Amino acid sequence: MNVAYRSPPDLRELECFLTLAEELHFGRTGERMYVSQARVSQLLRALERRIGGRLVSRTSRRVALTPLGERFLARLRPAYEELVAAVEEAGGTGLRLGFQGAVSTELAGVLRELGDIDLVELPLSDPFGALRAGSVDAAVVLLPVREPDLVLGPVFSRRPQRLGVPAGHPFATRTSVSAPEVAAQPLVRPAPPAPAYWRAAQAPAASGPEAGTLQEGLTLVATGRGAMLLCEPTATAHRRDDVVFVPVEGVAESALGLVWTRGGEGAGVRALARALAERAQGHPNVARGTCPVER
Repeated sequence: MNVAYRSPPDLRELECFLTLAEELHFGRTGERMYVSQARVSQLLRALERRIGGRLVSRTSRRVALTPLGERFLARLRPAYEELVAAVEEAGGTGLRLGFQGAVSTELAGVLRELGDIDLVELPLSDPFGALRAGSVDAAVVLLPVREPDLVLGPVFSRRPQRLGVPAGHPFATRTSVSAPEVAAQPLVRPAPPAPAYWRAAQAPAASGPEAGTLQEGLTLVATGRGAMLLCEPTATAHRRDDVVFVPVEGVAESALGLVWTRGGEGAGVRALARALAERAQGHPNVARGTCPVER
């Protein structure tokens, strides 16, 4: 007897169906999975071909599960939850997460919830190198991110900026400084190999010394070599007697994003992305993350 072999579904197809069953909206499903609507449709069609029937009914007004989809969901959901639980019990997320600067209390809470996550500090001068080398699975970095080989996931921690100046600087006694005043200062900027666009975003000034690490930058500020832009949480975490942090007006808030290599989104990365997105949803300053020098 010849028995037709039907290949098992890809895990991503199952995740897509489960998410779509919750959202009943292709756009929101794509947002949660960080893929396009077209990719959601592609994954659903692949799963339906494997099963041999339609799981979802879609019109211009509504999305609904078919009777087959309802039955499949009832069987799939507990099985999928058992699979996720087995993976977590076996070894947690097993994620290596890169960060710059200091990890805030809020982000640390997300990391505790997820369990087994190793933290790797990244140099200020190389936000993306560890990802490409495979030393980390994902990284929390400052925007902007314009790397074609990397995926930008949830964006969070939109925070006001502070200008670090040496004690005794004319700005040190000011209640705030303006964007033109900041731009007129020699600003400490990240050194290469950070991309030129990223370095310029963190220090929008014509000139200034370069630093490879956050501590190098603060030392340059303390010794009068230049000023330095920091997000508010990092400025608070790095208070010192020889540096004063002054509020800045007219400069865009800083923002952080979770980044990973294209095609390298494992279960741990997806879990962290979902947790950050859920924590930040409706509360843009809740997941405040790591904030070194900001744009």
